[in-house]
Amino acid sequence: MEKSALDWIALILVFIGSINWALVGLADLNLVTMIFGTIPMLVTLVYVLVGLSGIYVLWMATKG
Repeated sequence: MEKSALDWIALILVFIGSINWALVGLADLNLVTMIFGTIPMLVTLVYVLVGLSGIYVLWMATKG
């Protein structure tokens, strides 16, 4: 099955989120707040998009 642009964007966001959480766990370094920390609404938006992407990727994996 060929992936759409939305599929690729979701996969990339999930990958970025997983790297961020690994850095938080290993080095207490949060890249999202480091990059967008001066704009709290943008930080929240990034977290929401990563979360929604995770749900979408899970749905993609189970739809067969």
